[in-house]
Formats: sequence, structure tokens, C-alpha cells
Amino acid sequence: MRILAIEDDVLLGQAVRDQIVADGHSADWVTRLADAEAAIRAGVFDLVLLDLMLPDGRGLDFLKARRVSGDVTPVIVLTARDQISDRIAALDAGADDYLVKPFDLAELSARIRAVGRRYSGNPNPLVTIGDLDVDLGGRTVHRGGRPVALTAREWSLFEAFVQRPNQLLSKPQLEERLYSFDAEVESNTIEVYVARLRKKLGAEVIETVRGMGYRLGAPGGGV
Repeated sequence: MRILAIEDDVLLGQAVRDQIVADGHSADWVTRLADAEAAIRAGVFDLVLLDLMLPDGRGLDFLKARRVSGDVTPVIVLTARDQISDRIAALDAGADDYLVKPFDLAELSARIRAVGRRYSGNPNPLVTIGDLDVDLGGRTVHRGGRPVALTAREWSLFEAFVQRPNQLLSKPQLEERLYSFDAEVESNTIEVYVARLRKKLGAEVIETVRGMGYRLGAPGGGV
């Protein structure tokens, strides 16, 4: 996923960004709501991590404004405010989850995966595609009963297809899964990673729609 973290605590923001990247996602991190608005205008995000108290405003007001504008991007609130009334206010404003600081980064990863599954339309972390058994929670793939080792970027790209099994994904959409704003995007990156996935998971695992993009295929057969 491409994730936007809005957090003004530098140490926490860096830790959250590093965790997101280690999980194979693309991470953009800002410390102010104005920068968050600019980032959202410039790109499309799959999920937002939102602190409630920012230097230039309240995260809750930002969330309400996004929902009023029609933005349905999932939002996980990260905050030190632990009162029940705060949780209720955030959830009623449109938050999808609420995590109280200090929190374990592994728990944050699990909540990101859970929210991602819900928005993909399949809350079940176990998915079978042809002879592939995919565990979205455990981030593992077995082909014909044998484990297949994927790198973090290979997994991130493959996960995009698994979460949208009937959707055609364009090259720019897939590039956004792998890179944040400050990363250099090479022209053949997607082709390289698609080729790697086909080599590991089967030539038919990803279909090419010429001039439009790629979509999940129906792998079958042995390893």
C-alpha cells in the first residue's frame, strides 16, 4: 500500500515510516496538516495514519473535512488521547481504527493489514488463487504446497493484485505502491518486478493488457 503518515513527533514519525517501509509499503511522512493536504492533492494513498494534535491544527477537523469532501481513504488515528470520548469522536468522524500511544510497531503493522483487507473487500487473510495459497496476514505465498520467497517489493506489488483480483492496474498505480515522493522511479521498474513474480509464481500469474496495465491471472499447475 501507499501510506501517508501525519505525525509531528520526529522520533515516532521516523519509526513509523521505517516500519511501513520494512513491511513492504510505500511511505510518505509529513509533520503538518498543510503538508498532508498538499500530499493528498499530489497523489493517491491507500491509507492515512493520523495524529490528532498537529502544529497547525486538529487532526479531527482534518478527518471530518476529508470525509465531507467525499474522501473514503481509510484512516487509522495514532494519538496519546486515550479517553473513551476521544475514541468515539474519532470513530464517529470517520476513522477506521484508533491506536493509543505508546504502541508496539508490530501491532500497527497488523492493524494496517487488517484495515487494508477490509477495504479490499476480503477480510479473510487467507486467499487461494489457482495453485497459490496466499496469507495476507503472514505475508507468505505457497505454490503447489511449497513456500515461495518474495522480497519486500515483490510482495508489495503482488499484494496489490491480490487485493484487487478483478481490477486492471495501470503502471502509474503500481509505481505508487513501490515508491514515495522522494524516490526515483525508473521506467522499467514495474516490468522488472512483474517478470520476477512470473518467474517465481508462474508465467500466468499476472496478465498484461497491452497499453493499459496488468491484472491478476489464474495460475495453475506445478512448481
